[in-house]
Amino acid sequence: MIYYRPIAMMDPVRPPEAVPLAGTWCWFDRVEVLSREGSQGLIRARDVPEKVLDRLTASRPPVAGMSMDAPRIMGILNVTPDSFSDGGLFDDREAALRHARAMEASGAAILDVGGESTRPGAQDVDVGEEIVRTAPVIAALREAGIDLPISIDTRKSEVAEAALRAGANMVNDVAAFAYDSRLADIVARHGVPVCLMHAQGDPATMQNDPRYDDVLLDVFDFLAERISWAEAHGIPRQRIVIDPGIGFGKTVEHNLALLHGLSLFHGLGCPILLGASRKRFIGAIGGAAEARDRGPGTIAVTLAAIAQGVQIHRVHDVAEAAQAIRLFRAVTMGGSQ
Repeated sequence: MIYYRPIAMMDPVRPPEAVPLAGTWCWFDRVEVLSREGSQGLIRARDVPEKVLDRLTASRPPVAGMSMDAPRIMGILNVTPDSFSDGGLFDDREAALRHARAMEASGAAILDVGGESTRPGAQDVDVGEEIVRTAPVIAALREAGIDLPISIDTRKSEVAEAALRAGANMVNDVAAFAYDSRLADIVARHGVPVCLMHAQGDPATMQNDPRYDDVLLDVFDFLAERISWAEAHGIPRQRIVIDPGIGFGKTVEHNLALLHGLSLFHGLGCPILLGASRKRFIGAIGGAAEARDRGPGTIAVTLAAIAQGVQIHRVHDVAEAAQAIRLFRAVTMGGSQ
């Protein structure tokens, strides 16, 4: 199989043959051709097969009301006692509401509410407990007048059903329907968007010596298969977001390979979500042992992803990310952005 990775650019001066990258702020005129044997070199964008080029260039439809023509920040709201970075900080309903308001004011375009930690080594949470943690918080956010889109971060159909009934607008499934296939029926019936993420193994075991033949191509193929599976179960590609799963069954080297090759995933025809905030590899490279000290490294990774046209950025530090994105776009594209 042949794969096509567009070489993304952001400069306001474009050559005549340049084409838009997924309808975003990026463009490209060259593409790296990849195969299981390695890089086959560069070709002109105009020489990419028409069907592939159409997917690489077509604008993505809005996700939960958010247009995909600018970077969007997804603010993390973990209502868990044991998440790797902020466990126990927002599991009280009033604390969760205060944090949600702060993220909304700081520039979050969507909130991601999660009631089960998926940090390395985490154990499953009982369905009933996960519902008690999440659905009342989502209802409270709606009652308080917060009208941002809300995503429910869960692998479980019952949890998603309760969250959607409480006011959530999207499902974020780190297992891509592999943990609970019934979740696809819930997403299809409610007509909401879903994010399908790649993970090797489950949270309890995923960091036990993860291996790939070629991590970039393996993750691409996995996501392509899960998109096709979702389509077969009544979820159109127009409502699917994909996430390469940074830190989920990956070494530092695997994460770097995925981040370097992010633009490849535009070939799946879906918006891309990146969840790298405060991850362990940032600490390993940046010399920050504590998750709370990985904000600067998170911003660096976020801006590198924006330079490849990644549309949605799941972060803990919303105000810092929003400021960095504004400055980065102003410097690279000109104007105040």
